[in-house]
Amino acid sequence: MRSAKDCQDMTELRAEIDRLDTALVSLFAERATYITRAAELKAENGWPARIESRVEEVVRNVRAKSEATGMDADLAERLWRELMEWAIAHEEDLLGAGQKTKD
Repeated sequence: MRSAKDCQDMTELRAEIDRLDTALVSLFAERATYITRAAELKAENGWPARIESRVEEVVRNVRAKSEATGMDADLAERLWRELMEWAIAHEEDLLGAGQKTKD
């Protein structure tokens, strides 16, 4: 593992990007297991997959974390909104059709 500034050529730089991509995919896969568990808990509580207030809370949190680390907050928001749409669709599949939005 080396910092971007320590990479001397594109081969080294690409290797580090590939390393990070592998780590990100693993983290997203782990995150998905929590989404599956969320669907189970929501089913037990009679909650819908989409809880709009939670979606917006996650976006606020991601934007704040992005700004604190220097990441483009608009990009982070777009990525997380896409991620959350997948998560909600996955939960809806697990919960069954007909889930309504909750505020």
